[in-house]
Amino acid sequence: MKEKLITTQIQIATYEELTAEEKKLIDAAKNATKNSYAPYSKFNVGAAILLDNGEIITGNNQENAAYPSGLCAERVTMFYANSRYPNNAPKALAIASYANNNFLADPITPCGACRQSLLETEVRFKNNIKVYLYGTKHIYIIESIKALLPLSFDNSSLT
Repeated sequence: MKEKLITTQIQIATYEELTAEEKKLIDAAKNATKNSYAPYSKFNVGAAILLDNGEIITGNNQENAAYPSGLCAERVTMFYANSRYPNNAPKALAIASYANNNFLADPITPCGACRQSLLETEVRFKNNIKVYLYGTKHIYIIESIKALLPLSFDNSSLT
């Protein structure tokens, strides 16, 4: 029997170590948490996407009393970016979460459904989308969505 080792490289940075453009993207994600509709979980998530035309698109989680009917911040944001700017590739995505009157100390990661949806956009535009996962203690930086979803299912799986 053979083995295959799959690794994901994650850079860990503080907010102060980021460039002005990276800080702007993370600040947009943090600000997006304010408009989150999360009356049930009280877990507010904001996302921001930087497009190749320089636009930053934001979104947040939208809950529903029929729990599976809500939508995560990452998909709200990506779907809006894709519908508003269908020909502009996303370059970077930032995610921030707020609960109990504070931003979380440790970053959160996208759920599996969001990872799959985000990967579709990365494959569609044939370019990596850099991911910034914000926490007050540290920020995780990952070079692509694919790194978050090893052994992923994409259009190449259909042939």
